[in-house]
Order: sequence, then structure tokens, then C-alpha cells
Amino acid sequence: MKILLVTATSAEIAPLLTKHFLGQNTDSFTLGKHQVNVLITGVGMVSTAFALGQELTKNGYDLAINAGIGGSFDRDIPLGKVLHISDDTFAELGAEDADGFIAIDTLGFGTQYTQALVPAIPFPFLETIQKASAITVNKVHGHASSIAATTSKYHVQVESMEGAAFFYSCAQAQVPSIQLRAISNWIEPRNRDAWNIPLAIANLNQSIEQLLSE
Repeated sequence: MKILLVTATSAEIAPLLTKHFLGQNTDSFTLGKHQVNVLITGVGMVSTAFALGQELTKNGYDLAINAGIGGSFDRDIPLGKVLHISDDTFAELGAEDADGFIAIDTLGFGTQYTQALVPAIPFPFLETIQKASAITVNKVHGHASSIAATTSKYHVQVESMEGAAFFYSCAQAQVPSIQLRAISNWIEPRNRDAWNIPLAIANLNQSIEQLLSE
């Protein structure tokens, strides 16, 4: 298979990049029967959509994988756990009136909701990973009142800044997609001392390696 591995920052897949010596005259490697091209998009949904739009217009792929870290609304999900995101929502896409938020769907200009375009060839490793739903935001939550409002509106487990844009771009190009998120922090009043980014990155890269080895 020809696979596009998509991530917002090189740091999130640094162990994989180091292992396969990327950055030294190449942005691709071969693992098993797969040719893997790496795309570093930059942080946020705009950067992700733009970079993916360019890449998927120029090159064809059998599968795209989005690998990244994210926050969890669910404290029962331990830090470092890798989740298989099945669906994702543009949480802030819409308008506001006196009664609150109006989703883009209600306005009649599109849809907030995105989901994976399931690969035709199964990956047994995915069956071992807990599935989760996510929202994608421009501003990560770190204030008690906004966290409460968000959790009452969206009953999801995960938050990221790229996931829905990844699913949307892949769906538009008709490229099957997989999104894996490793939990680096619980979503609470912002407290960076409680985060565990190194653990999340280590587990994420181990999962990507296992997935690609199939």
C-alpha cells in the first residue's frame, strides 16, 4: 500500500522519524509491504486542510493515517492511552445568537460532523485499540466554564486541533483514513505540570509502528 502519514508536528512522530532516518534526503520510507510518505502539516485545522489539499491533489494514496496527541474529557482514559478516532466534529463551526450556538448544519451551509472513510483492507491491530469520538477546535479548552459547556454539548472523549480537518480532506479526495490519538492530558483548568507528552508520544509511535507492520 502507498500510505500518507500525517502529523501536525515532527515532535509527535520523532521516534519513528529517527528510527527510519527521515530528514536525511528523504521524506518517505518502506515498512513491510508499505511505502510510507510523511506529511508535517503544522498545527491547526487550516494548516492541516491546506497541506493535505495540496498533497492529495498531486499524489494518490491507498490510505492516510493521522497520528497525533490530544486531550481527553474522560478521566477514565489514562494518560498515554492510544485511541482510534472513529468520528470528529468541528466544534466551533457555526454562528451565535441570543440563545447560544447555531451549528453550521442548522444554518444550512455544511456539516460539522466528519468520520473516517474505512479502508477496504482490514487492519487487525485497530481492533485492539479503544474507539473514541472527538471534537476539533481552534482553541483548546483550559477554563472550567467552557469545559462544562462543551461537554454538555458534545458527548465525546477527545479534543484535538486537526482531526476533523484531516477526515474532511480525506473524504473530499476519497482516500481511506485512520486517526490515532494518544492522550497527553486530561481537559481541565490548564495545568501543564499534569501533562505527560513524552508518554503519549512514545505510545503513539509504538502503535503506528505496529499498525504499519501489518
